[in-house]
Amino acid sequence: MSEKIDFNDTGAEFRRGMRRSIPVVIAAAPFGLLYGTLAVGNGLTVGETVLMSATIYAGASQMVGIELFGQNIAPWMLVMSIFAVNFRHVLYSAVSGRATRHWSRLKRYLAFFFLVDPQFAEAERRVAEGRPVTLAWYMGLALPIYLFWVAEALVGALFGQLIPNPEALGFDFLLPIYFLGLVMEFRDRPLWLPVVAVSATVSIAAYYTVGSPWHVSIGAVAGIALAAFWPSQGAARELEERQA
Repeated sequence: MSEKIDFNDTGAEFRRGMRRSIPVVIAAAPFGLLYGTLAVGNGLTVGETVLMSATIYAGASQMVGIELFGQNIAPWMLVMSIFAVNFRHVLYSAVSGRATRHWSRLKRYLAFFFLVDPQFAEAERRVAEGRPVTLAWYMGLALPIYLFWVAEALVGALFGQLIPNPEALGFDFLLPIYFLGLVMEFRDRPLWLPVVAVSATVSIAAYYTVGSPWHVSIGAVAGIALAAFWPSQGAARELEERQA
């Protein structure tokens, strides 16, 4: 007999979210430590490193930021570069907004601050399971990930320099592996392979023509355009029936 779940039990929902956060915290730990190490290595103080994690809270954007801070570029260019990398979060909020429309506007504003990649993936998995995305579950998932991310930046900033060359150990490849794992979570969705193939191809082409970090958003837009204009199976079937 399957267990009947009371989604109105705030405490139980929060604990369910916390349990789902455990594998995310473990998987993100090396990347959080790497960020702290590289940030201090690029001239940020320990306080600035932790503050950046606590306020921006987006690993890829933080990596772009620490690479650009030391360069002689205009501030607006720095802001736009980070926006280009973080543009996917706009798409995340648009999708997650459907599952959180029963929340108040203030609750959504608060929750969407924590809408990072694994948070989005877990929320989408919950929707696919036919379960409601409650605020208690959402924050139970979000808070441990956020707090450990900030703590990992601190630990990396304080002790990361004990590893003189983290790239030699392959730590800089953690981010691509991490995102690949997230993409594979959605492989059962319709049009997954065509969208991924087009996004990857256009992103690579944009990297060598337009440059980084704009290739991230350009590849995303290409994938969205394909999904938007590709006729659904239902529409294609209806068209065939009309032509018959």
